[in-house]
Parts: sequence; C-alpha cells; structure tokens
Amino acid sequence: MSKPSPSAVSLYDARPFFEKALQHGVQHGIISAEKIEAMRAEGPKGMVQIARYFGNEFLRPELEKARDRMVNLVSLYLESSCDGDLQQAAESLRDFSLLSRSKGGSDMLKSLIAMPQNSHFGMNERGGFTDDQIPLLAKWSLRSLADYQTELAKRSQVAQVVDAALWLGGELGMDAAELEDAGKDAEAVIRTALLVMAAGRTEMPDWVAFEKMIAALRKKHGAAAAALPVAMPKKLPAHVRSVAEAVRQSVMADAPKILDPALPVRQLFDRSPAFMGRYFWVEDGLNEVDHHDRQESAAWNKVTGGNSDDGSLLTLLLCVAAGVAPKTMLTEKSAATLVRKIWKSGFHPALALQYLFDHAPVQHQDAYTSLWKDFVDEAQATLQSDAVHALNDALALLRRECHVQ
Repeated sequence: MSKPSPSAVSLYDARPFFEKALQHGVQHGIISAEKIEAMRAEGPKGMVQIARYFGNEFLRPELEKARDRMVNLVSLYLESSCDGDLQQAAESLRDFSLLSRSKGGSDMLKSLIAMPQNSHFGMNERGGFTDDQIPLLAKWSLRSLADYQTELAKRSQVAQVVDAALWLGGELGMDAAELEDAGKDAEAVIRTALLVMAAGRTEMPDWVAFEKMIAALRKKHGAAAAALPVAMPKKLPAHVRSVAEAVRQSVMADAPKILDPALPVRQLFDRSPAFMGRYFWVEDGLNEVDHHDRQESAAWNKVTGGNSDDGSLLTLLLCVAAGVAPKTMLTEKSAATLVRKIWKSGFHPALALQYLFDHAPVQHQDAYTSLWKDFVDEAQATLQSDAVHALNDALALLRRECHVQ
C-alpha cells in the first residue's frame, strides 16, 4: 500500500486560536515586545480572578484550570469577532487588553446561557445571566467555538419563536408576564394568534371565546381548508417572519380538522393527543363554569319547556324511567299507554337519576333527586301493581302527582 504524498497531507493545527493569533502578530510585527510584557503581567491577574469566580484561587489545580479557561475565552472571542482572521485577531490583541478579550468571551457565553433553550413559556427565566448559572458557565468556558456556534444557532431559533409569540400576544392584548404565567408553548400562542386574526378578532381568547371562534370559522368557510385566511401580519418584525411562517404552515396543515364540523371543538383541541397543547387559550375557570352553567340551563329549559314545578319535573322523569320520550305533560291516553309500558318493560328509576345528573343544572340536582326519590317510594308499588283496578289507581296517582290533561 503506497503512502500518500506530502502534498496530499493536510496538517491540523490544534493550538488555541489565541496562540495562533499571538504568534501571527509577533511574526508580522503587529504585536510588540512591550505588548507581550503587558500580557505577561495581565495573565496571572486574570487567572486569579477566574479561579476566584469559579472556585478557589488558592488551589493550584484551580489556577491551572483558570489558565485554560482564560486562553479559551480569549480564543472564543477573537475567533468569533474576527471570523477566524488571524490578522484582525492579532490587531485586536494589540489594541486591547488581554483581560478585555477574556471578558468578551465570557460575555458571549453569558448571553448564550441566558437565551431560551426551548419555546415553552414559564420554563425559561427572562432577565439575563444570574449567579445560579455560574456552574453552567464553568462548563461552557472550556467548550470550543464550534460547540458555541451550534448551541447559538439552536437557541437563536428558539428565541425567534418566543419573540414572534411575544409580538403576536402583544398585538392581541397579552404581555410577556401573562404569557409566562400561562406556561404554554410559544408555537401554540402563534397558532392561536394567527387564527384569531383570521377570524377578525382582536383579543386572545379564553376557552369560551376560542370555541365560538372555531364555530364561526367553520360556519364561514365550511370544509374548504384551503380557504382558511391564515395570513402573516404585515407589521410582524422581519427577524421572526421565517419562524412564524413555519408555524403558519402547521396551522394550514391542521385546517381540515379545524374546519371539520363532525369533530367537536373540545374533543379536538383539548382531548385529542395530536392537538393537546397545540393551540392556546387563556385559562379562565370562572368564565368557563359560568358558560357551562348557562349552557346547561339553556338545555334544561329546552327539555322542560321552562317549567320547574314539581308536576312537570316528575312527569319528565317518569317518562325517562319508563323508557319513553321525555315530556312535561301527558294526555289521559298517553298516561295510560305509559303505565302499560311500565307493566310490560319495567320501571327503572335509576335511569331518571342518571338523566338528572347528565342534564339538570348542578345547583338544582340535590333538590330534584330528593323529589324523585320521594315520588318513587310512594308510587312504585302502584305503578307496578297487577291488581284488578291497577290502571285506574295508577292514573289517579299520575293525575295527582304529575301533569295529565
């Protein structure tokens, strides 16, 4: 096997960038002997400061590690700020102190660490670098520029998503503190904000408003997902447009389900694994409870015809227990038919109780339950009697307790 020619071998220079820049500066007359002496005086001071910041300046291993950190921090700053150009890096060493270049590298890493790691509001502290993050800075102070650049790219992407959510939330009346308290993904905030704007609304919705918004979009656009007018706001800052566009595309991918009238809104957005947490609404438990109560009351009023007297309620529940359509009024003929059905198919008071739990307003369920149980205790034997005059007795009971015309 033949050996590669010397010209085919590329040499890898593993020296720190600081060392390469310093050598380049000396060889090309950029860095003077006086500057070298100044660096020799600065170096030990910087090492002690770094050792003290990260641990103990009195331990030799800590001082040796501080030297490595200082060299790496200077290298990070020079290589990043000078785009790897040794001439510019040498001039930077000539014009500025060694400690300032080290601080520049430290500031780069502090800014990186303070950037959000993920787009979930509430999981990232805003406000910059804190002392609690010093151990993390200690690790990063020995990492390479390539590691820094990879992490910076990831965190920059996340920061842009968060910024887009903050801007859109602000346009719809929610500030950063409110979004952080809500603790949802920034992408979810963006998706909902785009839907809100598509629906022509101006505020971030709570669940009640969110549900109405989806219903309105379905009514207006039918199942035509392509017609859903989800557009990018014209005033959206340029630096977040690309990440916001990616999220907008995900809304368009969701559009067929969003506009499908066969999918109940609560079931789709709050109980489907693929959609849970994917969209955002302001948690307002009191408003939801009030809305739920009003919905229940409206549904109950429709069933009862607005009648809340004992006779109407007992007639309704008797029908349920007998397995016939609920009514609050019976004719003589239908009452007789109902009694005969009880004789044939049985009397099931538990069905009426379940009906109460499923449909009656919560605040009235205890009273209605007591009314029904008292009626059952008194009437069950008569309704299920096989005596000669059983039908007449049952009808007399119904005329007295229920509504029979």
